[in-house]
Amino acid sequence: MIRPEAAAAFARWRETLAGAAALALGLWLWLTNFGLLALFGGVLVAVGAILVLSGIRRARFWSAGAAPGLVEVDEGRITYLGPMLGGSVDLDALSAVTFRRTATGEAFWRLEQEDGPTLVIPEGAANAEVLLDALAPLPGFDTGAMIRAVRGRGANTTKVWQRNAPRALTWTGPGSR
Repeated sequence: MIRPEAAAAFARWRETLAGAAALALGLWLWLTNFGLLALFGGVLVAVGAILVLSGIRRARFWSAGAAPGLVEVDEGRITYLGPMLGGSVDLDALSAVTFRRTATGEAFWRLEQEDGPTLVIPEGAANAEVLLDALAPLPGFDTGAMIRAVRGRGANTTKVWQRNAPRALTWTGPGSR
């Protein structure tokens, strides 16, 4: 039997552990062999390093809380399926991403749309860790700010990302004054 605390820690760090195992096997193959096995070991080292870095990032973002609902990401659309509330938002329509932790310890994400309702997702919802990867492609998005917002304690509201207002184009070529 595995204690629940140990199982939770293993689940949190599973990607990092898999990357470390791949890295170790790749290093061993790379350093002890020649030819194709050494080349395969080098590729395994690269894949393992990427998994370790990605796993550390995900483990730092991981939440121990359990909240109702499920988060899904499909083709640029984030959907929250909750027992009372829910909805979806397209990444292209996002105008701001905010993280809020109340004095009672409840935490949630607010995904604001340009023309539509705001989507509120509890921090501990099932599969909420996909938000990190889903929001990362947004222009100017800082994943470190998102992780710091989750790791922070006490009541706070952090605007993690906001779409910049488009700048007006001005002509500065010949004939402009």
